[in-house]
Amino acid sequence: MNDPFESYKLYNALKLHFESNYDAVKYNFKSNVTTNSFLKRKDKYFFAKLAKKYNGNLMDFYVSQFVNNGKYVGDMLDSEAEQNFKHFKKVQESIHRTFEVDINKLCDYDLEQLLISEDGQHPLIIKLWMQEEILLETVVILNSILGFIPRESKKIKDTIIWPDQKRLIEKYTPFVKFDANKIKLICKKAFTKP
Repeated sequence: MNDPFESYKLYNALKLHFESNYDAVKYNFKSNVTTNSFLKRKDKYFFAKLAKKYNGNLMDFYVSQFVNNGKYVGDMLDSEAEQNFKHFKKVQESIHRTFEVDINKLCDYDLEQLLISEDGQHPLIIKLWMQEEILLETVVILNSILGFIPRESKKIKDTIIWPDQKRLIEKYTPFVKFDANKIKLICKKAFTKP
């Protein structure tokens, strides 16, 4: 995909996906954008440049930016955007190994203790992610397997930070690809005491 308009359409769908209730995956990355609306934009050059540079990887590139709070397309051409993309690719390409490294950091805890919200606080797993002890992908995978976010979210009293964190976890979920059986084996190995 090196068409600037297609690049804009994908950007718009993913921006809506990460910032609203719109589900880009469900609606096959379609949104209400027109060629005329694109041609009126002053930043169309950025979409052309990104489409050319990341041809074939544009979706991954945009996802890596939105996950890291990149919102404006003009900011997606700097070195920080490139670093975000490289980190994203590295994690995605070794998702099981990355998950295992994070889980091994957590194996001293009881798994249930990591996922429970006590006294209206964030679960420990969320605190560790916020402290950058573990990666967002680890939280996403654990939530995909164990479904703790919807359950514990009802207990969390924080109304400022938590809603955005919860949305990010849920919106990022379809883009984190993993083998559930491998993940369960990694968890079993780490959390089963001999």
